Amino acid sequence: MRQLVAVVMHPKYLSIRNFSYHLPENRIAKYPLPERDASKLLVYHHGEITESVYKNLHLHLPANSLLVFNDTRVVEARLLFQKLTGGIVEIFCLEPHEQYSDITVSMMQCGKVLWLCLIGGASKWKHGQVLEKKIKQENKEIILQAKYIEKRPDSFVVEFSWNDDSLSFAEILHDAGTVPLPPYIKRKAEKSDAERYQTIYAHYEGSVAAPTAGLHFTEDLLTKLKSKNIKIDFVTLHVGAGTFKPVKAETMENHIIHAEFINISKNTIENILHNMSENVIPAGTTSLRTIETMYWLGVKLRSGDKDNLTISQWDPYEMENNLISSKEAIEILLDFMTRKNMDRLITKTQILIAPPYKARIANALITNFHQPQSTLLLLVAALIGNDWRKVYEYALKNNFRFLSYGDGCLLWFNHLMQEPEI
Repeated sequence: MRQLVAVVMHPKYLSIRNFSYHLPENRIAKYPLPERDASKLLVYHHGEITESVYKNLHLHLPANSLLVFNDTRVVEARLLFQKLTGGIVEIFCLEPHEQYSDITVSMMQCGKVLWLCLIGGASKWKHGQVLEKKIKQENKEIILQAKYIEKRPDSFVVEFSWNDDSLSFAEILHDAGTVPLPPYIKRKAEKSDAERYQTIYAHYEGSVAAPTAGLHFTEDLLTKLKSKNIKIDFVTLHVGAGTFKPVKAETMENHIIHAEFINISKNTIENILHNMSENVIPAGTTSLRTIETMYWLGVKLRSGDKDNLTISQWDPYEMENNLISSKEAIEILLDFMTRKNMDRLITKTQILIAPPYKARIANALITNFHQPQSTLLLLVAALIGNDWRKVYEYALKNNFRFLSYGDGCLLWFNHLMQEPEI
């Protein structure tokens, strides 16, 4: 009798057309609701769908769970410069130049800094030409200059300089820039966005997009969660503009994920290890990608690769012969940090979570509804399989609001054996 062997497709060969649905323009939330935790919550558990609201999230999570949030802070990354001829050049700060070890270092630069940027109206800006922007700050005027240094395949190198060495680049952006709303929110940023396109626990500056699953949380909701003995911890992933990058390639093989900085304390990694026997639930896809990266770093260390502690797009699918338990992977990572006297893990991740990926650390995910044919929709499909269509069809039929300022869902993963006890 011939034995049938299941063939698992490498995500390189996934056709993005298979991960599409019709999203009417009027279902995209242009503004957040007046109350953060009043947003609707779709709960998916073992193929069944129920409805709730975020303020009742604690009723849908087991006691002793660990919620992991991304505490990155969105920076005012969109800068407008006017040329002497009157033309406008828009500069969107993507990520720091590679000469800086991480985003925090680059944000603290005083007087001058190099960044990789997108440029609107680049044809109007000649190489080497210096643009100026005046910033009024209390009783003084700051002159911010931008100089076009180099063109790269998907970005420009821009040198920013300003005439006050006491000010950091973070302070300059705060006074000179605006909040970079996602391109699908087709309106200009307003004053209210400075607060509402930011989580209440945002701390470390560096993102050009908000970890939007966290926008629904309030102090009152966090108190309810803690009263049920649901623990809370934080990781940092600075969200890059690549999160909005559409997949234009026919298959994922030709779509490149932008690497993003992550920063995790040793205490947080130990906390995640101690709670893996219960439920570890990331709030947002960025938190999920961060904690899943930890597992693959442990696998790399176990295989003897100690010189390249980053995770590339295809690493999880090309290290399948080296799989170890989640507990062992995290223990190996912690042991490495102890021997290197590392209090924090600071590196980059390019991890792509797509079918047939299986979560190694997380048990469930709290997330918003994502764009058709996006890498974030691939992530959802990896975690709940083909039921992603059922979830999204339900949300569309039942007036859920979509994307960054919209409603969200709690998804329990289909490939896990344990059942949560609420």
